[in-house]
Amino acid sequence: MRGSMAAGLLMLACLSTASVAAAEIGRIKSVSGAANIVRGKAATPATPGYQLLVSDVIATGKDGRIGITFVDNSRFAVGPNSRVALSQFEFDDTTHRGESLTTVDRGSLAIVSGQIARENKDAMRVRRPTSLLAARGTRFVVEVK
Repeated sequence: MRGSMAAGLLMLACLSTASVAAAEIGRIKSVSGAANIVRGKAATPATPGYQLLVSDVIATGKDGRIGITFVDNSRFAVGPNSRVALSQFEFDDTTHRGESLTTVDRGSLAIVSGQIARENKDAMRVRRPTSLLAARGTRFVVEVK
């Protein structure tokens, strides 16, 4: 009896952890041109309504653009020839606290910050190949060549 109860609790814990790890952090609102979402080793064409997860990578071609809205109401506009990784994103919709880290390997990213940056001025960060930026304003653009 104890063994089956322990196994059941272990299974429940694993299921709970999996659902937290795969929590939606945002959705694609608009797409034009060539654009993909890379999740693990699989690339999927970007489409409006596509749910984004932590660790997803947004890749656009020479004519590609993607608009994204996150659960904290942050908005991203990813420009052509870009590669942007959603490295970290945590948000508590009750307290409006959290933190995010976005990595821009190449291309351009325009950001309108949401609740995360409003609650803590250092909680929204953008990593570039040579620097790390903290979002202290509400709107900014990052470009990596």
